[in-house]
Amino acid sequence: MKRTLFALTTALALSGCSMAPKYHVPASVAPAAAFKGDAGWTPAMPADDVAKGQWWKLFGDPVLDALEEKVEVTNQNVAYYRAAYAQAEAVVRANRAALFPTISASASDTRSGTFAANSTGTTTGSGGSVTRTGTTISATGSASWTPDIWGKLADTTRQSKAQAQASAATLANATLSARGTLATNYFQLRGIDAQKAMLTDSVAAYRRSLEVTRNKLSAGTISEADVQSAQATLSNAEANLRDLERQRASYENAIAVLVGENPSTFRLAPAAWNPALPSVPGVMPGDILQRRPDIANAERSVAAANSAIGIQRSAFFPSITLSGSVGSNSTTMTNLFSAATSLWSLGASAAETLIDFGARSAKVAQARAAYNAAVATYRQSVLNAFQEVETNLSSVSAYRAEAPHYAAANAAAARAETIIRNQYQAGTVDFTSVSSAQSTAYSARVNLIQNTVNQQTAAVALIQAIGGEWRDGVELHPAVK
Repeated sequence: MKRTLFALTTALALSGCSMAPKYHVPASVAPAAAFKGDAGWTPAMPADDVAKGQWWKLFGDPVLDALEEKVEVTNQNVAYYRAAYAQAEAVVRANRAALFPTISASASDTRSGTFAANSTGTTTGSGGSVTRTGTTISATGSASWTPDIWGKLADTTRQSKAQAQASAATLANATLSARGTLATNYFQLRGIDAQKAMLTDSVAAYRRSLEVTRNKLSAGTISEADVQSAQATLSNAEANLRDLERQRASYENAIAVLVGENPSTFRLAPAAWNPALPSVPGVMPGDILQRRPDIANAERSVAAANSAIGIQRSAFFPSITLSGSVGSNSTTMTNLFSAATSLWSLGASAAETLIDFGARSAKVAQARAAYNAAVATYRQSVLNAFQEVETNLSSVSAYRAEAPHYAAANAAAARAETIIRNQYQAGTVDFTSVSSAQSTAYSARVNLIQNTVNQQTAAVALIQAIGGEWRDGVELHPAVK
């Protein structure tokens, strides 16, 4: 008894040790003082109270707002990662419970009797008579506990907690990615709507031009070639209009899946184009490490791998299990818990692997290698983050710089088209000049629309690159009018 109590005291004193190395966030590439992609980006100061989400409201589009709100609820990819996170949290609770004793209880009520033998010496069940009956009532309680002397259970709990945090970051990253993809597809669809509206007007103008050429042909002032050229221009425009409808359907179907709806029943009605170009609030380069959920996932994976080293190292030490039970037997319920009918036991056992031909050492080496791999993944995630921010900053800056040139080209092409059309009607130029001017004007209008879409999608990509959050009131640039 004394030896058992001594073992219990020793186990309690040693419980809580850990064989895992002390964890530190791995050093990564040192962030620069500012991003080189845009010197005009005003940095935001780091803050834990930065609001996350709802960045899409910067674009001021109620239809987009309604679609984005659905993503977190009905997007099935997000639902999968939400369930995976709930599963990871349940694993944490299960591993934490292993730190405490397991207590169980059982009870039974047994009635028994004997039968008298007949004259032939055999025992009968129906003809014999019961000579003696008895009732036995028993209750037993037991408990067992494996003290976490070497920290294996604590490291397992820490590992599962880090894995749950990594799962939470994966969920956040999946949500951000789905919302970013939705916004990109939505802006592409609205850009196509704008092109369709523009091309519909152009088709009407091409039909009028075709009618003019036919009238001129009837008057004998032009050749059949001008009519065929006008017809070709009209036919190409009508074909382009059909292709835009194909592209729009593709984006509409993609949006349906992103919001968790059946593409066969989902409809997104055309709407007036809203070419909003919002300011994207800036952040400090080092702040990216706290904002990006993929980096948080990678760092938490490193922490989990660090705990795994301790789990494997603890296998070199013996495991101790303490157990105890108390029970009672009686023929009556009133005497069940009397001292005369009670039994108890208390014990301790230990187990240790003596020879495994290097299996435990190999598992420790495996855990260390996995840790090094997780560190490399973390550092690569940091590098990728800075690359994405720099690339998207450059894209935002380049598309913004292109905008006034496309606007000037569109205005010049529209004026040239009007002048040449008037000259054609006056008979001073042939239809080849008109066709060329129409083609140039059409391309200029398409380029202007696509530039606006590019600016919108680049802003979305930049928002994703910085983690989708910022401090209110910090702006990148004034909104482009």
